Amino acid sequence: MAAETGHKGGEIAAIRRADGESRTLAASLPRLVLEARRIAANVIHGLHGRRRAGAGESFWQYRRFVSGEPSQSVDWRRSARDDHLYVREQEWEAAHTVWLWPDRSPSMAFASRQVRDSKLERALIVTFALAELLVDGGERVGIPGLMNPTASRTVIDKMAQAMLHDDAARLSLPPSFVPSALAEIVVLSDFWSPIAEIRRMLVGLSASGAHGTLVQIVDPAEETFPYSGRIEFVEPEGAGAITAGRAESWAADYVTRVALHRDQIRSETDKLDWLFSIHTTSRSAAELLLFLHSGMMVSKGTARTATVKAGRSG
Repeated sequence: MAAETGHKGGEIAAIRRADGESRTLAASLPRLVLEARRIAANVIHGLHGRRRAGAGESFWQYRRFVSGEPSQSVDWRRSARDDHLYVREQEWEAAHTVWLWPDRSPSMAFASRQVRDSKLERALIVTFALAELLVDGGERVGIPGLMNPTASRTVIDKMAQAMLHDDAARLSLPPSFVPSALAEIVVLSDFWSPIAEIRRMLVGLSASGAHGTLVQIVDPAEETFPYSGRIEFVEPEGAGAITAGRAESWAADYVTRVALHRDQIRSETDKLDWLFSIHTTSRSAAELLLFLHSGMMVSKGTARTATVKAGRSG
């Protein structure tokens, strides 16, 4: 979705800071890390640890080769026994891994005047806090294309450093990769990407049998469209700008289009037994953290069972 801004002052400052926030992530990270640790500590205090022993380098099982994996991962001796290709999976590879993807693209820098956190800040706070919570429970956490899975107690610091030194293009959706069948994937984004791109992402990530959750993080202004009069709408990712003479006349069509887009996303996630939820930045970050944690089955080797229904959490 295109970001919104008033033509003269007001929220134009919030939109114009999109590029600036990307460049000043280093300045805001300390606050986000502290906030994430505070929220995680409060949640951890009420949870029992789930640490597991025994994750090592020993053989665990064979699994089918998935298209897109490197050919060197194939166990040719086992594959020669029948018509399929197999991968020799080690125990550490079979251990439960959670891949977290916080969308850091320019559109996430938007924040209207009535909220404290931009969409980017909320995504990072929840990502850091969830990583801390999962590692405390004995899980391994990684960021696709940016940080390999780790169970380090300094996982938040590792994530923050990886982001600070990342000079790649800021993608809205995670890059293509092949998670293990036992992996859990959490994508936090505003999901204003075309439905075809979202569908392609879901098909790729679920091909190996992995499960996941999509969380659409939105600003309250993106929910209610509180604009009237002559307004310039600026798309922060290079698609240009458009001016409405009477913005209030666009509200009904806007709400309808957003609802349709969300119905399309939910239809795609339902096909795969994934979760889809909506979180508004005016709501508590801890609320979203609890939602995500309660939706995960983290016991190794067990099928994932969602304890919450896909739908609106914010």
